[in-house]
Amino acid sequence: MNLTSTKKIETNVVEIEVAVGAEEFKAAVDRAFKKAAPKISLPGFRKGKAPRALIEKMYGEGFLFEDAVNELYPVAYEQAIKEAKLEPVTHPEIEITDVSKDGFGFKAKVTVRPEVEVTDYKGIQAEKVVYTASDDEVEAEINRLRERNGRIVNVEGRAAQNGDISIIDFEGFVDGVAFEGGKGENYSLTLGSGQFIPGFEEQIVGKEVGAEFDVNVNFPEEYHAEELKGKPAVFKVKINELKTKELPELDDEFAKDVSEFDTLADLKADTKKKIQERLDAKSQEDLENKLVDAVVANMKAEIPQVMIENRIDDMIRDFEYRLQSQGLNVDTYLQYTGMDKDGFRKNFAEQAEKQVKIRLALEKITELENLTATEDELNAEIDKIAQAYGLEADKVRGMVPENEISKDIAVNKAIDLIKEHAKVTESAEKAEEPKAKKTTKAKAADSEEKPKKTTRKTTKKAADSEQDQD
Repeated sequence: MNLTSTKKIETNVVEIEVAVGAEEFKAAVDRAFKKAAPKISLPGFRKGKAPRALIEKMYGEGFLFEDAVNELYPVAYEQAIKEAKLEPVTHPEIEITDVSKDGFGFKAKVTVRPEVEVTDYKGIQAEKVVYTASDDEVEAEINRLRERNGRIVNVEGRAAQNGDISIIDFEGFVDGVAFEGGKGENYSLTLGSGQFIPGFEEQIVGKEVGAEFDVNVNFPEEYHAEELKGKPAVFKVKINELKTKELPELDDEFAKDVSEFDTLADLKADTKKKIQERLDAKSQEDLENKLVDAVVANMKAEIPQVMIENRIDDMIRDFEYRLQSQGLNVDTYLQYTGMDKDGFRKNFAEQAEKQVKIRLALEKITELENLTATEDELNAEIDKIAQAYGLEADKVRGMVPENEISKDIAVNKAIDLIKEHAKVTESAEKAEEPKAKKTTKAKAADSEEKPKKTTRKTTKKAADSEQDQD
């Protein structure tokens, strides 16, 4: 293989020309002949026994050139890319320019990673919000624990109330005609949950077990079934049972039953400690996000749209995987939400672009600062992945490219470097516990621009696949 030329033909698009010599090509043609010969028949010869010279005379000298080219050009392309020090982000467009017994040549046009400029990533000014766990949050957490440990009991001697679990039969009618999907038997409906259309649950409240009655409602104008939108309906309802959740008393016995603590005070103290740990982690994650957002804002790069599209593809595959784990698929999801495929894809576009920018910026910093993963760090990360998915470390090495894991480690070092040199001020805030968001490090790992999974996501899929096979 000989790389004969490399030229930039437009922004982030490079064309290379490659030549494969006679000796290498002849060997590939010979291999192609050995593979094809057993299938070839000529008059006067048993199948597969005809001399090569006669076969070439009949079919032409170049009848196996295409097979030889198809064998050689992928390897020749990879070697040429390495020699040219290019980092493609798409599959190449290949054009075979000439083929003869003396070899062949081809052109490959490919989109490559953009040139990235990152400045002022040291000394970034940012505010770190420090959250403090409140007593209200502790009480809310204890109450959730109390709810989880409640027991369901039958209601006797009173009518239905909000919060009760009503076991009902029902059938709905529009214009006196039963409609599809409007019937249920022994259906468990928690009153006040808003599970049914507005007005339905409210009309069950106050009724007793055994009661049979009509519920009159109007379907919302935005209801998903076109034939029912805005229409009045009558439901024939019967209450078969009423149940309620009986909550345990909040005392020391409760603490002993649900935890390793002997007193409710100790349980609350531990709960407050854990909430504070989550808040501290969230505060740190928010700071990371602010710092990296500042880095990305100062980044200069003309990012190929294909990198963003590749990232969208990855995000959609992850979403499909999560749906499958719930027994759903994308088509069902789109039908339920009323979205089309273009709209569904657009939902991922903004986040995909941001993730690609984060990854490019942080990888540029790893280059500028010469940040790399040591052998010990690599081994530790592989062991961590193996432990998380119940696999042997050697199996992880076989499924996940080590260089991808090393890149993730280096990117995390870049984030640490940014934090180390940042000028951070703190402000205290006492608030409800913020919902967890993905850390910048996780976003960076998610943002690998190549058209494949990032290290951790690849490992998850590989691990899940391995478990499925088992």
